[in-house]
Amino acid sequence: MAAGSKPLRADAARNRTKLLSAATRAFAERGLDTPLEQIARDAGVSIGTLYAHFATRDALFDAVLPAQIAVLDDLIGQALAEPDPWQGFTAFVESLFTLQANDSGLNDALAGRFPLSPVVLEACHAGLERATRVLDRAKAAGRLRPDFEVGDLTPLMVSMSQLFRSGAAPEAWRRHLGFFLDGLRT
Repeated sequence: MAAGSKPLRADAARNRTKLLSAATRAFAERGLDTPLEQIARDAGVSIGTLYAHFATRDALFDAVLPAQIAVLDDLIGQALAEPDPWQGFTAFVESLFTLQANDSGLNDALAGRFPLSPVVLEACHAGLERATRVLDRAKAAGRLRPDFEVGDLTPLMVSMSQLFRSGAAPEAWRRHLGFFLDGLRT
């Protein structure tokens, strides 16, 4: 809620919560191009109610996606807690792609399938910046190629996104990730 704005009525707050839950589920199951009319139906409200809360698709993305992307912080923390820096790096990358494989909306966002708002882009960039620590740790241990940079994860996320959307065998991405990781190991 914006500073200085009135609190929502109880029914409006319930509708907003239902819309956010429906959008989170719909995006995860069907991707960011899920029709807004479907999200409104899933929430049990009218499309007018959806637009009253979220004037644009970007506004809905801004309300849903940053929390989804923030999960990267947990993955980064787990990777940094792993005693072996290479295992931490590989676990981070595998966990990242597991998220992408299981959440079509997050997959769409991380792969840049849609133009994203500055709010969502900032969440993505901040997550990648924090991931730099995982890479730097593996490099310092001499386990990760020194020329691999955090920006190199983006084309990999885009490539994996195509595999997830292609209808390939559900676990085929793990095989492809193995090829990639073998090329990064020093």
